[in-house]
Amino acid sequence: MDPRKIYPILFLLLLVPLSSARFSPADNILLDCGSNSPSTSLSDHRIFRPDSQINSDGVSLRSPNPNSLYQTARVFTTPSSYKFQIKNKGTHLLRLHFYPFSSLSSNLNLSSAHFHVFADNDFVLLSNFAFDWSSTPSPLLKEYLLHAESDSLILSFVPAAPSAFAVVSAIELFSAPRDLLPDRARLVGPTLKENFDRLSHQALETLYRINVAGPKVTPFNDTLWRTWLPDSGFSISGPESRTVTFSGRIVYRKYGASREVGPDNVYGSARVSRASNMTWVFPVDSGYKYLVRMHFCDIASLALNELYLNVYVNGYAAYQDLDLSDATGQVLASPYYLDLVAGVDSTGLLTVVVGPSSLSDPSKVGGLLNGLEIMKINNTIGSLAGGVPSLLAMQSSRTGGSVGEGGGGGGAMARSLICGFVFVVLLGTAFMLMSRWKAETGKDGGLAWSPLPVDVSDGRFGQGSVALAGKFMYF
Repeated sequence: MDPRKIYPILFLLLLVPLSSARFSPADNILLDCGSNSPSTSLSDHRIFRPDSQINSDGVSLRSPNPNSLYQTARVFTTPSSYKFQIKNKGTHLLRLHFYPFSSLSSNLNLSSAHFHVFADNDFVLLSNFAFDWSSTPSPLLKEYLLHAESDSLILSFVPAAPSAFAVVSAIELFSAPRDLLPDRARLVGPTLKENFDRLSHQALETLYRINVAGPKVTPFNDTLWRTWLPDSGFSISGPESRTVTFSGRIVYRKYGASREVGPDNVYGSARVSRASNMTWVFPVDSGYKYLVRMHFCDIASLALNELYLNVYVNGYAAYQDLDLSDATGQVLASPYYLDLVAGVDSTGLLTVVVGPSSLSDPSKVGGLLNGLEIMKINNTIGSLAGGVPSLLAMQSSRTGGSVGEGGGGGGAMARSLICGFVFVVLLGTAFMLMSRWKAETGKDGGLAWSPLPVDVSDGRFGQGSVALAGKFMYF
């Protein structure tokens, strides 16, 4: 056979495993909210469908934005929900797109929206959310990781007041790869003997996704359609740190970090140092725990077992003498990541430090980091946005008619729910008093008091309270 005919065939055969290996989620729901078009195509080749087949509540408004995904929005003046059918239970990625434009047809400025967002009747994603634009409005993306345990997932938008309204421009909900989120991570604190369990069953919000020492990575170049931003503005490393880039092949190992965990463009650049620490600082909300995912790929060492790292989070040692060669099975340029969970004090700052260990050779690279992700973990009342907003949501259920007009249809229901809340609180108090009496008198095996969650303050309720359990009763 003519060799010139063989080469194209071999080329196509090489492409087959590459194309088949690309991530294809079992659940892949992409909605262009308020759109009347049959489909909306993006530059990353994804196709969004109109949301009217799932939720036709509220009104659809059109914007002058040239970006196809932000040309329309759906506005809700009363509580409204999307119910998504789930084929593959487990972790899902949820992205909410917002663009607060001014509608000429309705004389409505969406930047004045004020609302809550709940997920699956269990988690508070946004509470009393309002846009805060000091300059020209631009698209806003909120990303979450949720665990779907049933064959459906409910996403609810609730105006925060009778005269308020909620808005959304687009929604993404798709299955996450199995290896994206583990069920256990190391809890960083005074002791290194603790773990944070059931991590994959929590709700997480992505706050920062950083390509350390590299350029911005767009969804087109990420198999999970993520955006990675440069670390400028977060890194306070000294002048000794430098940037390293790698043009060779990143070695993804079986059972190791996959391209879905981090793309080539993240692992192909790194910030390195020799004898000094490198530091990154991120403003966050105090009173929460955070998942810190650190991405490593040794593209700087000339030989194996030359790079040893110490890792610190908020001043606590997370890892000491970490040998990346051992961690990657004695392979250079092979990705590896650490998952750490840490709390944040009243300073509201999360600090990550990477530096050389006592085993490091001062003449060689002693510190390296390729990527960094910071995700907020829901507190013990299932909220990612402060206190429980359920009572506010009950009041907002009285909204009726058009934007700015109050209705009275939900007032009786709200009053009934509040009465029910008082009744259950009194019943719970009586139960706890009885439990204390039994504990003090030695009956029923000495049942003791249950302490309040450590992060419940400023009027927040504990998990299982009627405010949390009943927040969707008015739908």
